[in-house]
Amino acid sequence: MSAAVKEDGDTMLLCCASCGIAGGDEIKLKKCTACHLVKYCSIKCQKDHRPKHKRECKKRAAESHDEILFKQPESSHYGDCPICCLPLSIDVEKSSLYTCCSKQICRGCEYANKKREVEGKLQRKCPFCRKVLPKNEEEINEQLMKRIEANDLVAMRYIGTERYYEGDYKSAFEYWSKAAALGDVQAHYQLSISYLEGKGVEKDTKRVLHHLTEAAIGGDPHARHNLGCLEREKGRVDRAVKHYIIAAKLGFDKSLENVKHLYNAGHVSKDDFAAALRGHQTAIDATKSPQRQKAAEFVREAARGA
Repeated sequence: MSAAVKEDGDTMLLCCASCGIAGGDEIKLKKCTACHLVKYCSIKCQKDHRPKHKRECKKRAAESHDEILFKQPESSHYGDCPICCLPLSIDVEKSSLYTCCSKQICRGCEYANKKREVEGKLQRKCPFCRKVLPKNEEEINEQLMKRIEANDLVAMRYIGTERYYEGDYKSAFEYWSKAAALGDVQAHYQLSISYLEGKGVEKDTKRVLHHLTEAAIGGDPHARHNLGCLEREKGRVDRAVKHYIIAAKLGFDKSLENVKHLYNAGHVSKDDFAAALRGHQTAIDATKSPQRQKAAEFVREAARGA
């Protein structure tokens, strides 16, 4: 007999779904960790009730997963520049990582800091923590290793990427794994590449999907786009469209192009296409500022002079 009581909002489930005993000070009920719909007083009751609950549990667990997976992130995993507090562009060429403090600084704030230093004939320092900038690769590595000793996940991911390009795939995988375990979104994306390519670890399509999913939920538009491509390959165009639209609203150009193609093919509604266009432009506009514009103009002028 099931005496579980389900109410709206935060109301707790009152009884064991298997034996019907009420929860209280002496009897602590624990939720089914997959669906969170029912509670049990013991592992035995959970096992006894499993045959009856299995189908509903799987259905709700899948629904819960999709609710989390297809929720539009407020911003990309890059977050905001810690100085001007404006969203960082997903174009990695428009910001820099400083190894002294592991902060990603936008080009605008970098430009303003360098301009101030040049005009005042000041020593070059980090725009954020104001430490003197390293003079060579050796000093950069020293800073990174100190950050890693302090469990800095950004430094771990950075070193992992360095090792990857050096051809030390096993070390890259280890650093990325540590960073991902500490919650680094980009490290999850890097791990998906490792499992896909089989570099530093055996190929594993399930792990590819797992790490892409974790990265996408965390706001990585590259991972989100790749999930869309995987769904499209499987013929699940409706799910692919959702992924592409989310990535497009984070400012990812490739995803917006895919939304456009699928709109022309009749797989995307006019309203959804318009929402993707608006969201994409909003994300791009949010990363703009007069200071960043000056920095871009300076880079262009420098390129012409070279």
